[in-house]
Amino acid sequence: MQLEVIQTETEWGTIVDEWNQLLKESITHVPFLRHEYLTAWWKHRGGGEWPESTLYIIAARGNDGRLLGAAPIFLSKNHAGESALFLIGSIEISDFLDIIVREDDLDIFLDAILAHLTGPDGPDWSSLEWYNLLETSNTLSGIKNLASKYDLLFHQERTQPAPIITLPSDFDEYLASLDNRYRRELQRKIRNAMGYFIPVEWYDVEDENSLENEINDFILMMREEEEKDVFLTEEMVSQFHAIAQTALQAGWLKLSFLMVGKEKAAGYFNFDYDDRIWVYNSCIARKFGQLSPGIVLMGLLIQDSIKEGRKEFDLMRGDEEYKYHLGGQDRFIVHATVKRK
Repeated sequence: MQLEVIQTETEWGTIVDEWNQLLKESITHVPFLRHEYLTAWWKHRGGGEWPESTLYIIAARGNDGRLLGAAPIFLSKNHAGESALFLIGSIEISDFLDIIVREDDLDIFLDAILAHLTGPDGPDWSSLEWYNLLETSNTLSGIKNLASKYDLLFHQERTQPAPIITLPSDFDEYLASLDNRYRRELQRKIRNAMGYFIPVEWYDVEDENSLENEINDFILMMREEEEKDVFLTEEMVSQFHAIAQTALQAGWLKLSFLMVGKEKAAGYFNFDYDDRIWVYNSCIARKFGQLSPGIVLMGLLIQDSIKEGRKEFDLMRGDEEYKYHLGGQDRFIVHATVKRK
């Protein structure tokens, strides 16, 4: 296994196809590790989260030149002001991260990464700060097992739950799986919305020419929540547009709106990727609050996902109550830290 370090966007751009093909066979296959997502994230540094950062991707190839592993990382300062290595996509807007490698190559790739980072050719760093790994990722146990070999200290901690719904083949079966109270509540809200005196319907955005305006509408509704309004800086807005454009062009954007007459009442910015719907962000128009438009649209999207044969409905990071009312089952993400002794 031969390592190479990628430190320019131009060089990174030459391995798009190899990167995405390897991801399909990797230990963690999520849209946040797609080449096009990560490069869109890097262009805006996560919406301005990392203004001072340096690309430091570690790739591994076999003797035949085939890409065997990719560690998408960058150098920046951690909260203590020390030089640290983070996974590209950290921290705020990429729900799941990891390295990209097949299971059979994981241990040797991790060994090669740590040998390089602790060797004379490695960068100046005091810690690895790897956020948003699923607790089930074998990357965690792999690093833990290798830490002592390189005189390193390893620690991991849970940071957030990330509920997921396993979808059956029939919507009625899904409804039957819910607690009686929450099933009746969901059915009532959908029925009330569909019987509203103004027509209620929903649609997916598919036209690239209208995407910019649709995202602007989405962001305008997001701003109705004070916390989200503060979050939506000018750079973060640019980041959202870039991710939406990237996902639409790649074929896995699912941007959906619930309409009450001619007005948008709620929206979901999701990804439709690898037989799963990934619930990325949401917005609600307060003036239609009595219709519970967010829950109504979520129920309709779950129904549509089952109809289209999707296997899972990933509610991603956060422990909001509605996720559990809709049948979400917890997984957890962790923050892994590796420090020099």
